[in-house]
Amino acid sequence: MGNGVCSRKQKKIFQSLLLVTVVFGMIYGGMFSYEMHKQLKRTEEMAVKYQQHQESLSAQLQVVYEHRSRLEKSLQKERLEHKKSKDDYLGYKIEAQQSLNQEKNQHDELKKQYYELQEQHQLQEDEHNKALDEHKQRLDQLHQTKESEISKIKGITNTLASFN
Repeated sequence: MGNGVCSRKQKKIFQSLLLVTVVFGMIYGGMFSYEMHKQLKRTEEMAVKYQQHQESLSAQLQVVYEHRSRLEKSLQKERLEHKKSKDDYLGYKIEAQQSLNQEKNQHDELKKQYYELQEQHQLQEDEHNKALDEHKQRLDQLHQTKESEISKIKGITNTLASFN
């Protein structure tokens, strides 16, 4: 037997080892493939789960965006109504102020006329009282004159009657 040639017994051992190695390699490869397949399935399940979660979040986000859009429209509408109400109020306030100023001016004018009429009335009352006093004095004088003339006439008639 030569150096490079193996004996039959060694060949069988080598073949058995090779066969055992191939069998273990195949078992290991099968187990590795099985584990990889399980891992792939878990990964796919997780991917589906994450995909569903992402879709759910997307739907929720869409609802939030729509709600936000409605709120912004509502806010814009409220702002316009507020601006209109504010403009209406300012217009009303200006009108009320103008009306108040006009009424105040009329009030001041009427007050002035009232005081003028009151002063005129006082002057007329004073003149009337003065004229009344003058008339009373004149009437008293006329009564006195009348009484003295009546006395004179009675005296004359008494004197004339005594001559008769």
